Amino acid sequence: MSSRNLAALIVAASFSAGLNVYATVATLGLLAHSGVVPLPASLEIVSNWWVIAICGALFVVEFFADKIPAFDLLWNALQTFVRVPVGAMLAYGAASHLSPSLQIGATAAGAAIAFLAHSAKTAARAAVTPSPEPFSNIALSVGEDALAISLTWFATRHPIFAAAIVVVLLAAIVLFIRWIIRAIRRLFRQRAISHS
Repeated sequence: MSSRNLAALIVAASFSAGLNVYATVATLGLLAHSGVVPLPASLEIVSNWWVIAICGALFVVEFFADKIPAFDLLWNALQTFVRVPVGAMLAYGAASHLSPSLQIGATAAGAAIAFLAHSAKTAARAAVTPSPEPFSNIALSVGEDALAISLTWFATRHPIFAAAIVVVLLAAIVLFIRWIIRAIRRLFRQRAISHS
């Protein structure tokens, strides 16, 4: 795999890990094990059947835990300590052939991308959870799972296009975050004016 394709795969896999780390690692492992995608030697651990089985089992746990309103917020908060580090480790392993400074840069980028994807997922859940009906929460969760799996697979077939999709999604997340920050500032300004 060329350096450019590998960089694109890192971007897409890190984003997918931020959404659902277990689905991402299990998908990468299955694809590597079946010979669909050659992974660097430092990432061959993901094609180990034990790793695939554990991630598959944890994916099933997350599949159900992530669809329970209110509990999903606690689950996603705890997953911050899994998704972001694994996103960083995937990037670190994939960049093992690079110079130490570039490998650290790839690791930081992987962590940042996973964190942005995870933060957007958590924010979307916080917005949907107060809804009295459970269907929007379930639909959002299924959509996130499907996106993580399909984006990981797509990145192994068309890494550049997958990375481009992630860049568009990251831009949307950044714009959304800026919009939320502006809305919160406006709210506080309006309250300060009404209390003065």
